[in-house]
This record gives sequence, C-alpha cells and structure tokens, in this order.
Amino acid sequence: MLDLSYFRGHLDEIERMATNRHTVIDVARFQEIDGERRQIITSTERMKAERNKASEEIARLKKSGGDASEILARMKQVSDDIKLADERVAALDESLREYMLTVPNVPHSSVPVGAGAADNVEVRRWGAPPKFEFAARPHWEVGEATGILDLPAAVKMSGARFALYRGLGARLERSIAAFMLDTHTREHGYTEILPPFIVNSASLVADGKLPKFAADMFHLEGTDLWLTSTAETELTNLHRDETLDGDALPESVCAWTACFRSEAGAAGKDTRGIKRQHQFQKVELFKFARPEQSYDELESLVGNAEAILQKLGLHYRVVLLCTGDMGFASSKTYDIEVWLPSSNEFMEISSCSNCEAFQARRAGIRHKVKGGKSEYAHTLNGSGLAVGRTWIAIVENYQQADGSIAIPEALRAYMGVERIESLEKGKGKVEKG
Repeated sequence: MLDLSYFRGHLDEIERMATNRHTVIDVARFQEIDGERRQIITSTERMKAERNKASEEIARLKKSGGDASEILARMKQVSDDIKLADERVAALDESLREYMLTVPNVPHSSVPVGAGAADNVEVRRWGAPPKFEFAARPHWEVGEATGILDLPAAVKMSGARFALYRGLGARLERSIAAFMLDTHTREHGYTEILPPFIVNSASLVADGKLPKFAADMFHLEGTDLWLTSTAETELTNLHRDETLDGDALPESVCAWTACFRSEAGAAGKDTRGIKRQHQFQKVELFKFARPEQSYDELESLVGNAEAILQKLGLHYRVVLLCTGDMGFASSKTYDIEVWLPSSNEFMEISSCSNCEAFQARRAGIRHKVKGGKSEYAHTLNGSGLAVGRTWIAIVENYQQADGSIAIPEALRAYMGVERIESLEKGKGKVEKG
C-alpha cells in the first residue's frame, strides 16, 4: 500500500506510473472519495467548534439563571449532525482503504519502462547450455522413460495440472528442497521457518495478494482461510503489527512450503509436463531490512538464489523486469531463468523483488534504530528456488543418451545414487512404490 499523503500529493506521477505499468488507476474515483471526506471533516470541525462555544454559553446562562433551552435544542441537532458526519467519514475511510489496496507499488527509478516480457533487460548469464549428441527430450518424456513421473496417476487422483513423482523422482524432489534449505541456512545466513500452509485473509491482504489476486488462489469454503500460494505470505506476516529492532536488521528467513494456485487465465499454457501446476513446492527467501539497506539486500538475495543453480551446474540468465511485467507489490524485480534444452529456451525459476515499504505499510511492520524514530521496514522476497522447476531443469539438462539421468554432484549425498536409470534397461523400478 502506498502512503496516502504521497498518493494525494503526486496524482500526476501516479497516473504516469499506471501508464507505465499498463494498468488502470481510477484517480477520479480517489479524488471523489477523498474530496468528500475532507469536506465533511472540515464541516465537522466547524460544528465541534460551535458546540464547544455553545457549551461555554450554556454554562454562563445556567450560572446567571438564564434560559439555555434554545441553545440546548440547537446543540442537540448539531450533535446529531456530528454523529452522522463521523459515521460517513468512517465509511469513506473504509472506501479509501479498499481503494488504496488496489493500487500497485511505484517502480524504482532503475526499472526500465516497457509493456511486457519483450522489454525486460538481460543483466547477465552464467554457464552454457549442455551439448548433446542426441535430440534432447522434454522432462515428461524422460520422466516417463525412467519411471519417476506418473502424470496419469495424478490426473486420476486430482485432475489436470497435478503431478505424481515415483521412487527416485520423489526422492529427487525431496533432495532438491533439502539441498536448497541447507545451502541457504548454512552458507547464506537464513533462519529456516516451517509455517502453516493455510493462511487467513488478513495475512493475504498484508502481503498484497488480496483483494487483487483472489481468483488465483484456493479458498476454503465457509471459512476465512486460503491455501497458501507462496510462503512469501507467511513470511511477510511473521512480524505483522510489530516494531523491529532496526539495529538488528537485515533479518533473513527462508521456508519450504507446498504452494497452491488456481492458474486462472492459464488455459492452454504449458499443458504438457509439470511446468505450471495447481500444487508445487518452493523454497522462499525473505528479508526485513532498513530502507537504506534494501537495494543492497536485493542484490544479495538474487545472488543467493543464483548460487543454487551454480552449485547444480545449470545454465541460467538474470533479467531485470520492465514496468509492464513486474508484480503488483514490487518496486524492482529480477527474474532468474534456467535453460531448458528440449525447447532451446529459458524458463523462469525465481523472481526476486524489493517491495520497499509497500507490504510493511499494509502489515504494520515498522523498525526503530537506537536514538531514531520508528518507520516502515522494507521487505524483500524471492524463490530460492521453485523446487518443481529445478526438478525439470535437472531432468532435462542431465539426461543421457541411454535414457538415464545423471545426478548433479551437489545432490548425490542426498540422493544416495549417481544416476537414475531408464526402465528400458530393466532398472529404475527398484525405487517404485
């Protein structure tokens, strides 16, 4: 949420921001609500001043034995008018709050202006695509050939856009998550959190998911609860309505959770394989920082996510998102995209953002340094990484000519094997069931 006084005093900039973000902000509606609210408040202050003056006159008349009935009758009407005005202001305050909850964050000055993905700016690349002497197969074909991915079983159980991993495929998913958590906690200084996977509406409002993205999530009927779409929500709310010790910031936390998304609007997109699922696992990185720290911390967070791909030997690139492609709550976002040899293209595997004070203002998260004043903290988040998409990248990049999958060295201690064999060799079934 943006600061109300900033919004009110920079309407021209807000309209330019909306244009750059390729979204619509009804500034006229804001002016209508805000104008009526301020007019009523001014009128109410005059009535209250009149009532205070009349109280003094009533006291004087009573003391002198005079008749104050006419003034008392008039003040009763004034008091009734003040009550109605206060009720209207309260209603307008709620309308203003609901309006401000729909306004996206202001992009940082370093964010390129653009309409969509084609206008994003590549920052760097690491590594190189693997060289195969055979035609690279997509992950769903490799997964089927090795017996580690069973999509028909998932469809039978739950429907489309769900996955079922078997044997070493399930172990690979689990190993990836454990490797990520161990790296971030042991090497990058994050504290691991295991939060609930179900969150309430207040938590989703705090991190910016509600009201805008209600259609993208699964709501538990008859309750105020939702399946989490990302651990960003839980980690944002770790310090909701708290004032943090600014001298102890930044604070870095990470969490593994299942994530649930309706994928509204994704009909026809990525229908093969497990790239876009209703349920997937992700390791989330999150930081609470002072404003002067936050952009250095963003670069650090991106580097932490990149380190996972480097340890796994996966070719990737980092892209700075333009104004038209960045998320609702973000001031600046880098996407990390990993290489998929079957399609000769990059796939997003992490999105790392600085939300500045946008989420903290919604969540009431402040910080105070010794001898200083309290102010809103900055929050940062990023995938470190999406586990399922890392699974895809490993299966595709480490596939072998004989149909097997080599295990990256960084994962071998977790997996207990160096290779997942093809079923065609009569192996791979060992881990089934």
